[in-house]
Amino acid sequence: MASKMTMVGTSHGAIAVRESEGTGVPVVMIHGNSSSSAVFRNQIEGIGRHYRIIAPDLPGHGDSSDALEPSRTYTMEGYAAAITELLKAMEVDSAVVFGWSLGGHIGLEMISRFPGMRGLMITGTPPVAPEEVADGFKPSEHMHLAGQETFDAKDVEAYARSTCGEPFEDFFLDVVGRTDGRARQTMFTSFAAGTGDNQKDIVADATLPIAVVNGADEPFVNLDFVSAVKFGNLWEGKTHIIANSGHAPFWDQPQIFDPYLVRFVTSVSQ
Repeated sequence: MASKMTMVGTSHGAIAVRESEGTGVPVVMIHGNSSSSAVFRNQIEGIGRHYRIIAPDLPGHGDSSDALEPSRTYTMEGYAAAITELLKAMEVDSAVVFGWSLGGHIGLEMISRFPGMRGLMITGTPPVAPEEVADGFKPSEHMHLAGQETFDAKDVEAYARSTCGEPFEDFFLDVVGRTDGRARQTMFTSFAAGTGDNQKDIVADATLPIAVVNGADEPFVNLDFVSAVKFGNLWEGKTHIIANSGHAPFWDQPQIFDPYLVRFVTSVSQ
């Protein structure tokens, strides 16, 4: 058995959780906007044989239910509260967290909410102050889709291909198409309005290790902005770049990405 799926009830709705067969250090992997935990298949079936990978579907995504109260849950801080509540229900009191894109922003919001976080790795996530949102990202043909409530078939494919890249698989279309459109619209509106914590301050003040690993061909995030951000405890003293990789290096270059994650988990678990 490479993984198992369970449903956990929370005040935000029922959350589906995919877990690997490993029994080592818990590694919580949080997916991005309009995706699901299925994108972490390579890690769950690979390094997940050793580590206990816990990969939830965010409310409104994948096999989880839609949020019971969309305005409460479909924000970065709302998702952070939901995942923290989930971990408490699962009696996971200590874990390393990996966040991809929106998942990285959620991970940053969890630092103050989940005291058992040993370290945080982010990918495709610029830690921006509210007034710097536009600076952290770069113009993209498909960026507007991130906050668009209603998708037609062309939107689904465009978003799936731009976020996950190659190798492209049909399940990307399923997870994008399943997503509650209110999740995109609510999250994007709240982010643009500056709700939640100042994430540039979060990383500057953080004492726990934060690792930054991005694809060199990142289509959405301004990597120059990220490299200039001040981190209180930046893992290995620098941001890491994976060549020939886009927004999802764990998917398009797992053989290069996974050793970074293993090295990070090892370093924060000793």
